Amino acid sequence: MTRLLVVTNPAAGGAADLAVQRALTVLRAAADVKVASTSSPAELDDVLSAADGRQPVVVGGDGSVHALVLALYRTGMLDSAPPVGLIPLGTGNDLARTAGIPLDPMAAAKVILDGHHRGMELLVDDAGGVVVNAVHLGVGAEAARAASRWKRRLGKAAYAVGSVVAGVSTAGWRLHVEADGEVLVTMDRRVLMVGLGLGSSIGGGSPLAPFANLDDGLVDVVISFAVGPVARLAYAVHLHRGAHVHRPDVRLIRAKQVVVSGEPFPYNADGEIGGPVRRREWTVLKDAWRLCVPPPAEPPRS
Repeated sequence: MTRLLVVTNPAAGGAADLAVQRALTVLRAAADVKVASTSSPAELDDVLSAADGRQPVVVGGDGSVHALVLALYRTGMLDSAPPVGLIPLGTGNDLARTAGIPLDPMAAAKVILDGHHRGMELLVDDAGGVVVNAVHLGVGAEAARAASRWKRRLGKAAYAVGSVVAGVSTAGWRLHVEADGEVLVTMDRRVLMVGLGLGSSIGGGSPLAPFANLDDGLVDVVISFAVGPVARLAYAVHLHRGAHVHRPDVRLIRAKQVVVSGEPFPYNADGEIGGPVRRREWTVLKDAWRLCVPPPAEPPRS
């Protein structure tokens, strides 16, 4: 029998708590399930060190997956860890969207029991951090910081509110950006946003990197120079539609390593706000961990 370690958020309640119970009902029908509630990195480390080979299952969003993968990476257990299961009960659930994991908790639980998994890439930074879906700096991080005030009350809609607040107030950052040794931006030009996407979307479905692939060993780098008032608004509208990559003030490339330096900048890694910092370097690790995903669709019969 499959042995699972389900890691939950103690802050869950109401509808979220009911969704957790429904997912657990599906899992317990076919697996030996142990549930652990953690509220700090130290508690998560302790739970994982005592997992005794159980397959970890995250209940939450990108931030919860980020915390689990970071704990496994930090403790040297990531390479040998079983595939990670995901019940997507976060606000945005962007990693689940890109990986094709159902947002319905009972359907997501069935995906975990099916036993199909996919090797996933990981971004690691020079400060010991990780990224499982996307990191973006500049206006995107400021928007997430602003959205956090309304996240509990407005849910996914808080991202839109935060984007408006940040878009109105920022004039951009002077940054130096390199990708695989190629200079993409110098500090004589202001940048509105730099996004690094392993997954395709942020903020609950906004397609920051619409062509991204979770296991190709590359990160999609999106740079926006839309720093004027009108340009900022237009960029936000186009980003929501995924049409921003066609704008003349946006650059899109793929790379294995990205270095950003310059004026102090905030960054948002899987919903976790960091900075401001003057320099950060990110490197892609291919097949760094495994995620339970639906099996590939069968080709249509001729």
